[in-house]
Amino acid sequence: MNTKSHRLELELTNARKRLHCETVKRKTADVALRKSQRHYDKLLAESCLMQEQLRHLSHQILLAQEEERKHISRELHDDISQILTGINVRLAALKIEATNNSGNLKKKISITQRLVEKSVAAVHRFARELRPAMLDDLGLVPALLAFMKEFGKRTGLQIHFTSMTADRIEQLSNLKRTMLFRVAQEALTNVTKHAQASQAKVSIRVQSDGICMEISDNGKSFDVNHALGLKRRGALGIIGMRERVELIGGAFSIESAPGKGTAVRVKIPIRSGGKAGLEVCA
Repeated sequence: MNTKSHRLELELTNARKRLHCETVKRKTADVALRKSQRHYDKLLAESCLMQEQLRHLSHQILLAQEEERKHISRELHDDISQILTGINVRLAALKIEATNNSGNLKKKISITQRLVEKSVAAVHRFARELRPAMLDDLGLVPALLAFMKEFGKRTGLQIHFTSMTADRIEQLSNLKRTMLFRVAQEALTNVTKHAQASQAKVSIRVQSDGICMEISDNGKSFDVNHALGLKRRGALGIIGMRERVELIGGAFSIESAPGKGTAVRVKIPIRSGGKAGLEVCA
């Protein structure tokens, strides 16, 4: 009987030891887990801070880029274009003076005049692409119409444009108008480079909680997720469009399907400080 009691007491002691060891292990694991959690919380906070700083930096870069484009555009219009025009005027005077001279000289001057005229046209187009003065002077819709007219003439792409309540669109901030213009510009450029499309549609409409813009085409489709995973110009263009939209609290999406072409959709808040969680236009 004593032997049995002793054995039970021994088993109970061993069980207590095992329980104590297990308790110590669990406490140690719990301390390590809390320490690890604090470490990961710190890393997460640092990551969020870095992400916010990067977004702020990207925002500043885009603003600086637009200011630089505006400056270059003005310089091209005001200085270089005037110089080329002055050269053309001088050539015209030389052409009149050379009336009594050989026809060969007149021919050379005429050829030179045409080259200068082409240079002036190229400078004007370059300036418009950098930063169309019309965007600042007249607003988004006139700037888009002028761009699409010139772009369609140069590329052969037929572009149909529709806009609703233009007065509310022009009430947008300069940054938002610029973003919509740049997205339309990049999307249409991608259409001519990659989609092999003959037609494109651009539409802007105002909803209760935001402004929607859609650029669609009748060209060939592509795998959007695959394209975003590649380091090539087309993918960078898509990333750039998405970054511009998200920086002002908007929503961005691309859909592409065989037989349906590609559609780029953007929705931005009308008022400043709008939520970034806007649903993309249907």
